[in-house]
Amino acid sequence: MEVFEVLWPGPLTTIQDLGRFGYQQYGVPPSGAMDGLALRIANRLLDNDERAAGLECTFSGPNLRFLSDTLITITGGDLAPLLNNHPLPMWEVVQVRKGDILSWRGMRTGCRAYLSVAGGIDVPMVLDSRSTYLRSAFGGLEGRALRTDDVLKSVPVSSEKLEHLIGRTVPRELIPAHKGFADIRVILGPQADHFPEQSIATFFDSEYTITPESDRMGYRMEGPEIRHKGKADTVSDGVPLGAVQVPGNCKPIILMVDRQVTGGYSKIATVITPDISKLGQMKPGDKIRFHEVSLSQGQQLLTASQKMLDPGSFAS
Repeated sequence: MEVFEVLWPGPLTTIQDLGRFGYQQYGVPPSGAMDGLALRIANRLLDNDERAAGLECTFSGPNLRFLSDTLITITGGDLAPLLNNHPLPMWEVVQVRKGDILSWRGMRTGCRAYLSVAGGIDVPMVLDSRSTYLRSAFGGLEGRALRTDDVLKSVPVSSEKLEHLIGRTVPRELIPAHKGFADIRVILGPQADHFPEQSIATFFDSEYTITPESDRMGYRMEGPEIRHKGKADTVSDGVPLGAVQVPGNCKPIILMVDRQVTGGYSKIATVITPDISKLGQMKPGDKIRFHEVSLSQGQQLLTASQKMLDPGSFAS
């Protein structure tokens, strides 16, 4: 079912799901939503499979004309969405009609909004995912960002099944607050022993700023140098999501969803899963501090972060 046409694509709007897994051995990164939690919640509000594809809208969303009646949800960063020039509530299931126009005023908090439609966006699966990987130009819609005049389809779903979802929302107290500063929790390693104690102390005691050279592949940080015991290089190994590698310039880089699958720079720490979504809402100029947690603490924090995904916590 044709669900909308693109009147203006926005600065960078791509189709993303939760990513493609099982292909890193072939050099293919997972990609997927930078703020996976926001996309999962949007899909759960609509009773979609949480792996359904939606739109990741960066800095501003696309202007869209709806081509059929459907339900939508917008989560993530607040880019001030408007429906027919009226403010559109976020984190809530909203009914839209054929001919309605979605537009945006621009960033208020965060920098990435997620638009999900009933059934999910229907584009071909590539390596078990609909996510767009821009660097290799595959997945999503022809491997690229949206363009003016694109028409997208949604997976068909019974309208009768959806009526009871209108107005379903996430309680305000569970909605993440996106600010220009964040405490990012990490577990030391896997190569923390490549750094002297003074460097590790500097890493945790300092404030770092996200630079304009950052993107979906990684966030480059400006701040005090993190010096190595010896060379910056190490034996190339797998790069996990959230790895904080320190190259020869001694400035940390946080590797994100479009990261390379292996790397030869020492990794001082790894961001815990709940804080990846927090990073996904940060933009150049935002500041962070790193805080150490243990593996068991990270697991407990991950469990606690799943509360928002419980349909029982949604209100109608």
